[in-house]
Amino acid sequence: MPENLFESGHLFREEIDRKLLRAFAVAPEHANTLEKYKALSLFAREQLAQRWVKTQQEDREKKARRICYLSMEFLLGRSLNNALDALDLRDRAEAAFPSEKGVSLSGLLESETDAALGNGGLGRLAACFLDSMATLELPSWGYGMHYEYGMFSQAIVNGEQVEHPDLWLAEGSSWIFPRPGRNFIVNFGGVAEHHGEWSEWNATESVVANAYDYVIPGHGTGRVSTLRLWKASAPAQIDLNAFNSGDYARAAEIKNRFENISWVLYPNDSTPAGRELRLRQEYFFVSASIQDILRNHLEEHGNLNNLHEQIAIHLNDTHPAIAIAELMRLLCDVHGMLWADAWSQCRRIFSYTNHTLMPEALETWPVSLMIHLLPRHMRIIFQINQEFLNEVTQRFPGDVELVRRVSLIDDADGNEHNKRIRMSHLCIVGSHRVNGVSRLHSDLMVKTIFADFARLYPERFHNKTNGVTPRRWLAQANRGLAGLIDSRIGRDWRYDLDRLEKLKEYSGDPEFRRAFAEIKRENKQRLADYIHEKTGIAFSADSLFDVQVKRIHEYKRQLLNVLHVITRYNAILHGLADDAPPRCVIFAGKAASSYVMAKLIIRLIHDVAQVINNDRRIHDRLKVIFVPNYSVSIAELIMPAADLSEQISMAGTEASGTGNMKFSLNGALTIGTEDGANIEIRDGVGPENIFIFGNSAARLQELRRSGYDPRGIYTNTPALNEALNRIDGGFFSPGDSRRYHSVFNSLVNYGDHYMLLADYSDYIEAQKKADQLFLDSSEWHRKAILNVAGMGIFSSDRAIREYAVDTWKMASSLRKTGDAE
Repeated sequence: MPENLFESGHLFREEIDRKLLRAFAVAPEHANTLEKYKALSLFAREQLAQRWVKTQQEDREKKARRICYLSMEFLLGRSLNNALDALDLRDRAEAAFPSEKGVSLSGLLESETDAALGNGGLGRLAACFLDSMATLELPSWGYGMHYEYGMFSQAIVNGEQVEHPDLWLAEGSSWIFPRPGRNFIVNFGGVAEHHGEWSEWNATESVVANAYDYVIPGHGTGRVSTLRLWKASAPAQIDLNAFNSGDYARAAEIKNRFENISWVLYPNDSTPAGRELRLRQEYFFVSASIQDILRNHLEEHGNLNNLHEQIAIHLNDTHPAIAIAELMRLLCDVHGMLWADAWSQCRRIFSYTNHTLMPEALETWPVSLMIHLLPRHMRIIFQINQEFLNEVTQRFPGDVELVRRVSLIDDADGNEHNKRIRMSHLCIVGSHRVNGVSRLHSDLMVKTIFADFARLYPERFHNKTNGVTPRRWLAQANRGLAGLIDSRIGRDWRYDLDRLEKLKEYSGDPEFRRAFAEIKRENKQRLADYIHEKTGIAFSADSLFDVQVKRIHEYKRQLLNVLHVITRYNAILHGLADDAPPRCVIFAGKAASSYVMAKLIIRLIHDVAQVINNDRRIHDRLKVIFVPNYSVSIAELIMPAADLSEQISMAGTEASGTGNMKFSLNGALTIGTEDGANIEIRDGVGPENIFIFGNSAARLQELRRSGYDPRGIYTNTPALNEALNRIDGGFFSPGDSRRYHSVFNSLVNYGDHYMLLADYSDYIEAQKKADQLFLDSSEWHRKAILNVAGMGIFSSDRAIREYAVDTWKMASSLRKTGDAE
């Protein structure tokens, strides 16, 4: 039924009641919350399905050029709230489910489980980009994995992270459409036999990739994009002979061996089996995606000669890098294209986003493992590498070191068994465009890790600063603030975030400041209530909410934050912080299951919290919270409530960040280093409206070269000395005084790799400045408003427009700025 017939909540509710009867066989008056949620979701899904079919039909008729975005992660969060906004049904849904009559709309929305298809910033960025592609009307497909159990569900037991399967599909999903018959065979193992220009791969294992489509609605448009996810199934479900003979474990072995490919995101790679499973995952989703892209193209065009004119494939980090070799295999071995023609196509089709400057984080695979799992692809990579190195040698004859550095194969130690494939090098050689994700990151990328490639292909490198979708991260996550903004500058900022700049003229308006402060206070109380319910810890919403929520990793420097917390605690006990406002320091994030130090940091946070939160001498002047099982929906609760956003990674390590953008967009002030997009945020909001501290990336390099001495800093900085001694001496772990000796050693005796101690004193001073400003509530909120006003450049719409014009050559497909139906 057309959505415009539902002009009242009454008619809308009648339609939902019919869904309850017809789809779930339950009388409306007896339906529980989950059934009502599913009925409402089914109605929204039907409306989106109509748009979806129309979108695909229009693209086929136009023979539209398409962008295919390959990513290991898509951290989508919940979908119903977003769907209602995209369909302009939110008001009618609220009228249909009023708070005073049983379950409210907000109660229904809370019953949805987050889609567990990602973990951190990489996946959240990909989700924002899909939203912008649909909203900007780009013909687009996302490709990823249909993870059955996500990465993991995080529980905290006695202060320690415990991983459980994320059962996000336990009740099914209303937003996934199975595509029967849309499946492909993905092979592994065996040998590759060569026959001139083509090869025959005789594989020993095969798994079936089944397609599941996730609906991605655009906003202010009738277009809906597709996220196609791949789920593995075994070619034979069970060994029936083994089953009939009573060997039930062996009967199911084949099913489990193949289907575990799509069980879990980022399986533990601390074992050979775990590393092999990761490579299987990457190739599985890439092979199915490339096969699907080629099938779609052939159905529409009949041949592959114009593939590069109709398809752009973007690699979100190196996880999908094997796509380059897979496309070459399919073009040459399956479709009979000559190598030179296929390689010409490849280099015009692929583009690549790099997300890290840390050499240890750049993905590599052992040559031996690649030969074992993907022998044909290894030969293709060898051939690509040989042709590339021939080109380098011709251009720079005699420069053996350059050849060694840029080679796709790392054999620096000369040991044949230790050879590894540099997947980032494969991406660069096989792509026509390579970008970083912040101005600093892109600049350092061509000066450090990829300097040689920038010398070879200077025109190939460029910057695309990340962005976030304002629909989810302001309009939906912070409806109070969105409504206040609407009342002053209208609603069009949802599609043109630069319009937020008009808020600058309201930063000095006392009435606007008061309304802004009231909304922030309401958001803070909502978060405080949630934390009290989940953790039992109570605290005042009038305290300064100091927030660091992100993946737990040493380079993100949660430990530096902990050092500040302990320093503040000590200062309160010593009577040196009497003029500081009450503060609640909030942490959240997951540690990779095999990352021992990251998991130890989580335990330290909990041990510190246990001591501080139960010390009556503090009188609620300091609280420490760790919010378990961080997710998109929890982020949507935390970010509108934050006063201070901790973005404190070591300068030169964080590529960009997107959490920093979301916090500022919701009116938090940033305390951060000169890293990632923090620099551009400073430019956008004004240096006087952000707390930047610490050494620059260049200064840190100078410190290392001149002989960085963390022990000297520890010895000569009394407050730091006291904090670290309490960690090392067992003050926070009285039953195990040596629990955190490795933490102490890593900072003081083993080089302090991420240089926390170098930035410690400046960080403490920046925190004192934040204290002083927070005591002046009116001035704090003035600066918070200016943060919101300065965030126009950080829209994912802006980023996607730049990609469409500069990288994907799809400018003509873009919707005009600010246009909305």
